Amino acid sequence: MNRPLRTAALAAAALLSLAVSSPARADDRLVVVELFTSQGCSSCPPADALMSELATVEGVLPLSLHVDYWDYIGWKDNFAQPAFTDRQRAYARAAGKRTIYTPQMIVQGRDHVVGFKPMLLADAIERRRSAMLMEPVTLSATRNGETVTIEARATGDLPPHMILQIVRFDDHERVQIGRGENAGRVVDYTNIVTDWKPVAEWDGRAPLQVDVEAAGDLDTAVLLQAAGPGHILAATRAH
Repeated sequence: MNRPLRTAALAAAALLSLAVSSPARADDRLVVVELFTSQGCSSCPPADALMSELATVEGVLPLSLHVDYWDYIGWKDNFAQPAFTDRQRAYARAAGKRTIYTPQMIVQGRDHVVGFKPMLLADAIERRRSAMLMEPVTLSATRNGETVTIEARATGDLPPHMILQIVRFDDHERVQIGRGENAGRVVDYTNIVTDWKPVAEWDGRAPLQVDVEAAGDLDTAVLLQAAGPGHILAATRAH
C-alpha cells in the first residue's frame, strides 16, 4: 500500500474506533481538538482533511486555528490571525517547549500531537473523553437571537483561576492556493475559527452567568479552561 493510501486507512481506522466507542452522555460536553495549521504549510492538508472527519464524530469539537508565521513563504493565509500564533506559543510555554510546529493538534488543552498522527490523536481523544466526564462542573450556553447566555456551576473542587471563552467559527471553506508550498492545491477547511475571546474569569466559588453578544450566522462554542493555558474543563456548543 502506498503512503497516501496507508495514512488514509490509518485515519479511517482511528476515527472508526472513536465513533464505535463513543459513550452515551446526558449532557453536551465536548472534547476540543485545536488544530494549528496554515494554508502555506505543505504538511498540513492531511491534518486539515482529518478535521473534516472529526467533525462527524459525536462528542468531538474540532477547531482550526490558522497561524500567520507561514505567510512569509509567499502565500498569505486569509484565515490566519496573530492571536492564534500567540495561543500556540502560550501552549508551548506552558508545556516547557521552545518550538512550535504545524500541523499540531492539542486535545482538551493537554495532549500535544505534532504532525499527522491519527492513531495518537484517537488515543488522546479517548483519554480526555473519559476524564472530561469526571470534571466537577456543569456548563451550558443558550442562544436567544444574537445573545448567548452562558451558565457554569461547580459540583466539586476546581482550579482557582479559570477563563470562560467564546469561540466563533465557520464550518467550511474551500481555498485555491496560488503560491507557496501548496501552490496549485485546492484545500477544504473545517470549523475555521474567526474569533476566540475570553469573556469572564471565574474561581468556581459561586455560580456564573454571563450574557455575550454573538451576532451573525457563525457557529458558536463556549469553553471553560484553566488559566495557563491549562486543560479545558468543559466545552459546549451554543444552542
